[in-house]
Amino acid sequence: MIRVLLADDQSLVRAGFRALLDAQPDIEVAGEAAEGEEAVRAVRELRPDVVLMDIRMPVLDGLAATRRITGDSALEDVKVVMLTTFELDEYVFEAIRSGASGFLVKDTEPDELLRAVRAVVDGDALLSPGVTRRLIAEFAARSKEPAAADALARLTEREREVMALVGIGLSNEEIARRLVVSPLTAKTHVSRTMVKLGARDRAQLVVLAYESGLVRPGWLG
Repeated sequence: MIRVLLADDQSLVRAGFRALLDAQPDIEVAGEAAEGEEAVRAVRELRPDVVLMDIRMPVLDGLAATRRITGDSALEDVKVVMLTTFELDEYVFEAIRSGASGFLVKDTEPDELLRAVRAVVDGDALLSPGVTRRLIAEFAARSKEPAAADALARLTEREREVMALVGIGLSNEEIARRLVVSPLTAKTHVSRTMVKLGARDRAQLVVLAYESGLVRPGWLG
């Protein structure tokens, strides 16, 4: 059973999400929070698998709440998905860097929301290929000089290659076709790369690909 915490200051939004999620045989809503401080307390108490976190909330905003959750080693298995009004919300990039596993727009289709909750529990970043490419393009436009690439030294040549392909927004299936390997092999390479670099998920791997200089602006395919 996938346990979800809903964190949003709009009661109607929470009620709509609860009705949809609780109707699924493999998902249950573990709790709700109307502001960031309450969300952090609820996560520590309830230990949900996924938090659907609104970015803009009173007392403590979703971004700060996400930092507290992802920065707590005791909560490393909790995945945070940001809820935004627009796909390229100004805070989305900082949210991903802070450890969020992805983001959803609030008016997303019900099937997409359910797919997303299940995807992050399976270890995938919650970013469709199209949205990933837009996210990367915006991140590239904002990026500064790349950080030292020391972390990449622990990767094999194939793992660097896979990380670069993740960095330009390719899915596991697309990486498999590019490298002429099976999707399972591609997924294994991605997983090993995340473990070696300490990335919580695919979204952070994209950011690390840019920050290390492995991928540079203009490389989008």
